[in-house]
Amino acid sequence: MKSTATIGIGEAAARFGLATHVLRHWESVGLLTPARVAGDRRRYGPDDLFRVAVILRAKEAGLGLDEIREMIATRAASERREILRRRQAELRRRIEQARAALEVLECALGCDHDDFTGCAHFQQAVRDRMGLPGLPAPEAR
Repeated sequence: MKSTATIGIGEAAARFGLATHVLRHWESVGLLTPARVAGDRRRYGPDDLFRVAVILRAKEAGLGLDEIREMIATRAASERREILRRRQAELRRRIEQARAALEVLECALGCDHDDFTGCAHFQQAVRDRMGLPGLPAPEAR
């Protein structure tokens, strides 16, 4: 049997570690539609709470609120998948950038020179990262 118990906005926000204004904002942009009761008080049921969890996971994956709203609003599975494919490509690009940045940092940290910026190996790593393999090295200081 499915639960139909509802909770107020304060308790709903607290369950997810959010401020209540976040839930109000998500409602104002069309992501949430909690029930209203006496005095226009919001009541969040199990489906609403699940929607909050979905929004949080989607934000974790890098989707913006507009993308999340588009994904929620569309009934076409192919459109939802396309939104996710675009985000997947962007995440892969960002992951690759982060890996390359980490390699440059590790090169600098592993350098025995007092000033790693003068190290030929570090300079080459920077030129490679920037896609400038023919860029001349700076003159020694």
